[in-house]
Amino acid sequence: MRRVIIYIISVMWTLTIAAQEHYTAADSTFVTQLLTEARSLSRTTNFPLHFARKFIGRPYVAHTLEVYDPEQLVVNTRQLDCTTLVENVTALTLCAYRNLYTWRDYLNALVQMRYRHGKLDGYTSRLHYFTDWIEDNTRKELVSEVQQETQPFTALQTISVNYMSRHPEAYKALSRHPEFTPLIAAQEDSLNGSTYRYIPKSEVRNTTLLRNVVRDGDIIAITCSKPGLDIAHLGFAVWRNDGLHLLNASQLHKQVVEEPMTLGQYLSKHPSHTGIRIVRIQK
Repeated sequence: MRRVIIYIISVMWTLTIAAQEHYTAADSTFVTQLLTEARSLSRTTNFPLHFARKFIGRPYVAHTLEVYDPEQLVVNTRQLDCTTLVENVTALTLCAYRNLYTWRDYLNALVQMRYRHGKLDGYTSRLHYFTDWIEDNTRKELVSEVQQETQPFTALQTISVNYMSRHPEAYKALSRHPEFTPLIAAQEDSLNGSTYRYIPKSEVRNTTLLRNVVRDGDIIAITCSKPGLDIAHLGFAVWRNDGLHLLNASQLHKQVVEEPMTLGQYLSKHPSHTGIRIVRIQK
């Protein structure tokens, strides 16, 4: 019933959203083609990995959402960072899970997921911190986070975010609109102090235990020790014979790739990375 209500609300917002959209013909053509193909795929298909692999080779470009003032729904499937890759793939997956195959279905899914309470209402309505993204989309029953008090979830992250409010000069919208910063600070305060179980990077190994916990296509959120931040990077889980790998929009490789090194090796090369949180798109 709740999913039905959410869908009805999304349809009601369609006309309002249409005036706040930005995309190219290439974006709509690409998404429509993917959804048309998905219609004929088996229901046992791993849709997150299926869609994520369609983006491999596309260039890494940061800040593609930071374009319009006031805020618009930006769709850019041609250039991606780690967050927009996750959001594009999640929107496509949600459509496939729910047998929704039109361009408008995709746009509605993107709005529902990217903005607080599924409503595009300016820059501060966007879910900027990934912990906030997880929590809001869990309430909407779009995703769920794997939280266990047993191994390998042996570490506890206490959220302490303030990077955006303390560095407004790093964000175009906050530089233009100082009045947004107190609103962002209030959102940060609402997250701070919450705790989440995560898998420390020492436990990200090729074990039966980890294979039973992390599934192909799960969203991997890399936790970090950087002051003011909760998550450093995002991607999708890919299991190979040698262990767990990350499919991600890589700043290092300058494109979307399946990392050739294992995720354990990847994490070990980044001292500020502390481990991983696991988020699953809901069917």
